[in-house]
Amino acid sequence: MTGTAQVVLSRVDAGSTEARWALQQYFDELDRRFDGGFKTDEALDEATPSFNPPSGLFVLAMLGDEIVGCGGVQWIDGITAEIRRMWVDSARRGIGLGKRLLGHLEGEVQSSGRRRVLLDTNARLAEAISMYRALGYHDIERYNDNPYAHHWFEKALGDTDGR
Repeated sequence: MTGTAQVVLSRVDAGSTEARWALQQYFDELDRRFDGGFKTDEALDEATPSFNPPSGLFVLAMLGDEIVGCGGVQWIDGITAEIRRMWVDSARRGIGLGKRLLGHLEGEVQSSGRRRVLLDTNARLAEAISMYRALGYHDIERYNDNPYAHHWFEKALGDTDGR
């Protein structure tokens, strides 16, 4: 198993073949893990406008020619962004890639001048919930109408304690 040092994280067009492939892997996993499945078609169609300028950005994690993760950022306003569609290939979990990808996405948010990150997740994604809390995200009230979300989080960027 390879560590994260060789993984390259880079912005890509959310409508590219590679980005759509990564999103499809993510949505297929959600469909398998969520009670009642996940409606992939709608989510895939909304990704391109949501994760491309001026609305946001999309990042792929590549190990050589292999796509091993992805994540999107959607701009909410001048100070807030939402991290969405973060996925790490199941064969690459447990080596710190999720933490590195999340840190990269947070860096993209900070580089934009924004200082607040929101995200949501499903109760079936216990490992994600644990990671978010360990990295300084704290639970907040529902901020969106995502029918798949059970947990909503916030993190202020730039503070030493993550709050």
